[in-house]
Amino acid sequence: MEIAKIAKEASLKIADLSTDIKNQALLKIADEIELHKDEIFDANKQDLKDAEKLVETGEITKSTFNRLKLDENKMRDMIQGIRDIAKLDDPVNKKLLERELDNDLTLYKVSCPIGVLGIIFEARPDVIAQISSLAIKSANAVILKGGKESINTNKKILSVINSALEKVEGFPKNVIQQVFSRDDVAEMLKCDKYINLIIPRGGNNLVKFIKENTKIPVLGHADGICHIFVDETADIDMAIKVVTDAKTQYPSACNAVETLLIHENFPYKNDLLGALELSEIQLVSNPENWAHEYGDKILSYKTVKNVDEAIEHINTYGSGHTDSIITKSIENAENFMNKVDSAGVYFNASTRFADGFRYGFGAEVGISTNKTHARGPVGLEGLTIYKYKLIGDGNIVSDYASGTKQFHHKDIK
Repeated sequence: MEIAKIAKEASLKIADLSTDIKNQALLKIADEIELHKDEIFDANKQDLKDAEKLVETGEITKSTFNRLKLDENKMRDMIQGIRDIAKLDDPVNKKLLERELDNDLTLYKVSCPIGVLGIIFEARPDVIAQISSLAIKSANAVILKGGKESINTNKKILSVINSALEKVEGFPKNVIQQVFSRDDVAEMLKCDKYINLIIPRGGNNLVKFIKENTKIPVLGHADGICHIFVDETADIDMAIKVVTDAKTQYPSACNAVETLLIHENFPYKNDLLGALELSEIQLVSNPENWAHEYGDKILSYKTVKNVDEAIEHINTYGSGHTDSIITKSIENAENFMNKVDSAGVYFNASTRFADGFRYGFGAEVGISTNKTHARGPVGLEGLTIYKYKLIGDGNIVSDYASGTKQFHHKDIK
């Protein structure tokens, strides 16, 4: 795949780009998107019009359609996210370790870019700006593949981004590229020689397909089965507020709550459920599948005996994404947060906080439930790896093997 080869070449050029040039590029992108936002909205309106037919034919879900819409709020957050990334520390060339192996032999562990990222996503056209910005700041090249339902918006946003980059002196070409067809995806998944990491952002079927059809490492999550446990000491007003936010603020998001667990001794159970129904949440007490992601104003609920049963339920049916406890008991909260095996464990807070922008990462490339490399919202640090630099003075291993010299392994700082 020629695009992957070109991206690899671009990744080597951007790898040692100065922080100043990268920040100039980001600020230029933000300015240009703001300048051309009406054109982007027009492209998005066309996608929405076309997507209505796809919903009718069942080719995309209503929740996917909802994620497709780009409004003033999303546009504002997208532009601000890019500017926030420009303000963040450069994640590249950070000294993570400095160790004297001997007086004249020093080892450094230094952060560096991953290389080429392949991002495959559904709907969410604002993803392009987020990922492009994170890739630039972390000095990675990226190949983007959006869903057909957002093709006009995707093309327009990337056109604006690359037009902005052409105006930045010293910024290499082909750092941000885009492909469009399923055949392109199939080719991307074969390009383990050039692409270093695949990040899927979409439903279970997309993630499963990608993992089964590539040798390239995959970072991401398949499902967002998030839980909130309302403990017996929970404040009723807090419980209503947090659960309502976690379900209704953006029901189709992967960090929206899908299952509510209630302690059997919580005295306000009926008040809580009644308040949720007043917020137009459909409650389901005996779902066919406790591991179902509704992506809508539908919420499964269950009564449990104690915090331990809640933890057991979450670790059995959860997806390792984000889970929360509402309680006044510090002991129960710590027990919950230590034992729930998820990327995000919260105490008295909505699961909707699981987001790179809200974590102060500027933006995110996605949320990972992996247990290697990066976990949770993946921002700049998750798009870097590290290398070891060893600086000596003609040192040879034979001297240490023979006992002529000895390592003293002294950490500096």
